[in-house]
Parts: sequence; C-alpha cells; structure tokens
Amino acid sequence: MVEALRVKQTMDEVGKIGSTDRGMKRLAYSIEEKQATDYFRAQCKAAGLTVRMDAAGNVIARRPGTCPDLPAVGIGSHLDTVIEGGKYDGTIGVLAALEIVRDLNDRHIQTKHPIDIFAFACEESARFGFSQIGSKTMAGLIEQKDIASLTDKEGRSIQSVFAERGLDFTRLEEARLPEHALAAFMEMHIEQGPMLEGKNLPIGVVSGIAAPTRFNICVKGHAAHSGSTPMNQRQDALIGAAEITIELEKAARLEMEHGTVATVGDIEIAPGAMNVVPGETHLKVDIRSISRASKDRVVQLLYTFLDHLREARHLQIDCTLLSDETPVRMDPGVIATFENVCREKKIDFICMPSGAGHDTMNMAALCPVGMIFVPSIGGISHHPDEHTDLSDIITGIEVLEAAVLERAVIESTTKAGVKGAL
Repeated sequence: MVEALRVKQTMDEVGKIGSTDRGMKRLAYSIEEKQATDYFRAQCKAAGLTVRMDAAGNVIARRPGTCPDLPAVGIGSHLDTVIEGGKYDGTIGVLAALEIVRDLNDRHIQTKHPIDIFAFACEESARFGFSQIGSKTMAGLIEQKDIASLTDKEGRSIQSVFAERGLDFTRLEEARLPEHALAAFMEMHIEQGPMLEGKNLPIGVVSGIAAPTRFNICVKGHAAHSGSTPMNQRQDALIGAAEITIELEKAARLEMEHGTVATVGDIEIAPGAMNVVPGETHLKVDIRSISRASKDRVVQLLYTFLDHLREARHLQIDCTLLSDETPVRMDPGVIATFENVCREKKIDFICMPSGAGHDTMNMAALCPVGMIFVPSIGGISHHPDEHTDLSDIITGIEVLEAAVLERAVIESTTKAGVKGAL
C-alpha cells in the first residue's frame, strides 16, 4: 500500500531545495531545479528504474514491463516553481508517480506495459515568459525557432541557460517522442483553486484544460518632468498600461460564463523615477479559457482597444504574441477510468475543468490523456502558503495508481501468489 510517511519524507526533502524565507524559488534550468532533478533521479535509480535526461531537460524514468515492445503508460508532472511559490504545485505529481513505482515494487507487481515517470522541464513561465517547454518539445509542438529568442529577466538567452545545464540547444528537437511511444499519460496535480475544498471533495477528475494566449505589450509615450509637464500635455505610458489592464478585466468579465480570465501579471516601467512621467512600459498579458471562441473574443477586444488607445493618448503600442494555445479535452476513456476507480473505492469526486495549463495538455498530441486534482487549501497556489493535506495527497496517489494499473495491465503479483491479466 501507499506509504504516507515515505511520501511525506520525500516531499520534505524536495521541499528543502530552493526554499527561501519568501517561498520556493526553483526556476527552470536553475541550479536549484538541477538539484531537485538530481535528487529525483537518484530516488528513481534506487527504485530500480532506468533514468535518462532528454535534449530539452526532461527526466524520464522507466519501470520495465513484461512486454517491452508495448507502449509505456506515462505519469508525472514538473519540479520547477514560480518565484515565491509553494511546495506542492507540480512536485506532488512527480513524487506521486515515484511512490506508485515504489509501491508496485513493495507488492512485487509486474505490469505488461512499461511505466514511464516524467519530470518535465520548464513547465512554469516564470523564467522565460514561455511555459511547458519540455512537454511541448516532447510532443513536437515547438521547435528551436519558436523559442530561440527567449531571454530571462537577467537578459540571459535560452541558449546560454541550456549550456549552463549541459544541454545543447541545437539538439532540442531530439527530445521529441516517437509516434506510439505512449499508451496513455496521466497526471496528478493540486487544484490551484477553491472548488474541491468548498465542496469537501477529495478528487477532481479533469474534463478539459484551458489554454493561454499570451502577449508582451510595449507602450511608449514620452518621459517628462512630473512637476513642469501639464496633465493635458502628457504622453504617460503607465496610464496607457493601466487602461489596458482595466479594459482586459472588463472584457474577461463579459466572458465569465465560459470560465475565461485575463491577467496582467507583470509590468516594467521606465525610467522608473518618482519625479518622471513614465515614458515606456512593458506588460505581460495572459488570457485563458476552456472555450476557444470566448478567448478569441477577449483577444479581439484587446486589439480594438489598443487601436483606440494609440489615437486617444498618442501612444506607440507594440503588441507581440508570445503564444496562442488551444484548449484540450481529456480522453473520455481515461476520464471513465478515473471515475470508475473512484466509485469502486467509494471516493467522492467531481468532474471539472482546469483553468490552469498543465503538461498533460501537450501530451494529448501523443496519446490519450487524463488528469486528477487534489484540494488546495484556501484555493491558494503559486504562493508560499500553498498547501494540500497529506491525506488528500495519499488519496490521489491511490486513485492514480489504480488507473495506471488498469492501463498498464497487471501481469503477475508474486507476493500475493496471484497471476493473470486484468
């Protein structure tokens, strides 16, 4: 059976890596993320798995099946965090997969299909403003040219960051998995919202994943003395940025019935002095929905408002599309597997969409996919106060393990002396 103490001890060890007095900081391809992946790799090897790192920095650990030519059943998530993040986002999905393999070893259970654990690289957009580089590359959804111009906030190029990690950016596409490599992929994740806790439910079976459309917007006005420049003669880039932020909120509120949201999550102001009218601002915009049509309406309203703002405030506005992704529906068969497992185990659950993006949405390009959520206390995520009760994590692992075994097919269990396929 799943060992709660072992899960807690492993989580505690990973939680020490990148921990600061203001939360977690384990950015993609950083020293801290490398330390976490090194620890994970060591634990996988101790569990008897073969471990490799691909050209994108994804870690893949395999538990062989009795029929090695069969496609693997994949499980996992990511180990990188946002700045000032929590200890549960992504991490519990990777460690849940590790615990499943440990439990199968303890019970001497063999499966026909191999089981692959994935620790995806750069799931978070915190470093480069571009999310899920590892899984998108693995699924063939991006190429070198799509991310070659990325830099982090310190101005370091993605090529140099790869080199620091011992990765060759020119070989990025070698990370793509071959066709039919996976029979299915499943992920366990914290909900990152309040619904499960509010309904007192331990499991959410994900029906679909919202997809982001992201922009970098540069607003250029004219820097001027704050004391000697009349209000009616200013070209204030920050006021323009503020109006964009407010209009985005209005546009998203019109689409609330579709679960559509819009966020300006980062603003940089230049020259950044109290006595100078801002001459330039840079905004990072995230618009997401499980409805493509709804999201497109918000994007069109943004474009229309930018045209208006250019004329009304005499501002130069450049809007660069960073990414435009399509919402993904989970595989009906995998959804049914999760639902049946919950019913058999008498675990209450709800079928629900995910407003946050996840690596699972990219893996859908390779194989049938599914996902489950466990509750986030207070609905808090991407924050040091992020928390999920250990009991809920264990319940999630048990549900995920049962689903994995259904897909991977039990070949034998020597401890119990029972043989045969399910």
